[in-house]
Amino acid sequence: MTREERRALLGPDVLAHIDAIVDAAPEPTPEVVDALRRIFTQPQGAAPVKTAPAADAA
Repeated sequence: MTREERRALLGPDVLAHIDAIVDAAPEPTPEVVDALRRIFTQPQGAAPVKTAPAADAA
């Protein structure tokens, strides 16, 4: 969805309300920024450790 499509769907009143809420929000702490940076740069987390295949239960 493009920005223009979102604007048409939401309308100016909703967008003004969203802008007001965002403007009133406090700045994130350095800890939050670091945590988000790790999430966005490695969204899957660390690669899983390879293990031996499980034995058949049957």
